[in-house]
Amino acid sequence: MSRTGRELRSTLEADGTLRITLDTVEVPEPGEGELLVQVEAAPVNPSDLGLLLGPADMDTLKAGGTDGAPVLTAQVPEKILPALSGRIGKSMPVGNEGAGVVIAAGAGQEEMVGKRVAMIGRAMYADFRLMRPESCIVLPEGASPADGAALFVNPLTALGFVETMKAEGHKAMVHVPAASNLGQMLVKICQADGIGLVNIVRSEEQVDLLRGLGARHVVNSSADSFRADLTEAIAATGATLAFDAIGGGETTSTILNAMEAVAARDMDEYSRYGSDVPKQVYIYGSLSTEPTVLRRGFGFTWNVGGWLLFNFLRGAEPAVAQRMRERVAAEMTTTFASHYTATISLEEALSPQIAAAYQKKATGEKYLIRP
Repeated sequence: MSRTGRELRSTLEADGTLRITLDTVEVPEPGEGELLVQVEAAPVNPSDLGLLLGPADMDTLKAGGTDGAPVLTAQVPEKILPALSGRIGKSMPVGNEGAGVVIAAGAGQEEMVGKRVAMIGRAMYADFRLMRPESCIVLPEGASPADGAALFVNPLTALGFVETMKAEGHKAMVHVPAASNLGQMLVKICQADGIGLVNIVRSEEQVDLLRGLGARHVVNSSADSFRADLTEAIAATGATLAFDAIGGGETTSTILNAMEAVAARDMDEYSRYGSDVPKQVYIYGSLSTEPTVLRRGFGFTWNVGGWLLFNFLRGAEPAVAQRMRERVAAEMTTTFASHYTATISLEEALSPQIAAAYQKKATGEKYLIRP
């Protein structure tokens, strides 16, 4: 026996039309070892928006369809289509994480029925999800859907940064943009664990926000003294690792040059190859779709790479991944609490006005979908 449910899907056509639809899909009963979860809440994260709306021109958003089957369309610029050829013509479900109640279970998982769980996987912007238990965290009694909706992507990413830092032998790190939901979690983690952290924000209001959380080193990229402030903060912490969610522009380059300026202070003699202090920046997001520009003033001992949570978890030791998940569950309402400024339905997610608002990815504004 199966049931039907709704599912938000994104399709890019060959002519550059991006179609967001709310489709009716068949939901099979859970097989052995599987859980059927009724989705109660799912956050709108930047990682979700990359698939949901991608690089579409937001000025071309247009509503269509019917009340029962709404459609949102937008145009993707022609110059970008070659980079998206792999998804043309494919209807793709959206939503990386969420929370809900187990309403049915396959053999071996019957005791899970009735429990509220946090989940990670595709297609969370839906009424129902068929899940494996290993992709879920059982929430404590009394936890709300909003409490559990965002317990994977941001919390595990922040903890993954710390694990990467330790594994690669760094002692402190730089993060940008640091006033984000994830950034605030990282501030709390580093404060609790005694880790040096340089936070880059873009306004004095954000400086005050992070200082209110206990952050020691916060620099404002809008200030005239930004580069000097960044260099001194790096000197104070010894940071040689950075995580950059902006991606485009010169942020990565600015961080590397500041790290090199600090390292050069301890050089006994000049070298045209720069210092021998290893410097690493990981780009883990694309808040800016502009090209990444590197202005080479940082010698030859450096690396720039990509960092993705799912890749990190695949390579992590099972004990490390388990430790991370246990910490997230234990600190769900403190370190890893998410705060939402708006709650929307699946239908409202296809409103041009609402889509334009959540696509802005504005700091302090986070949307929660409640199917």
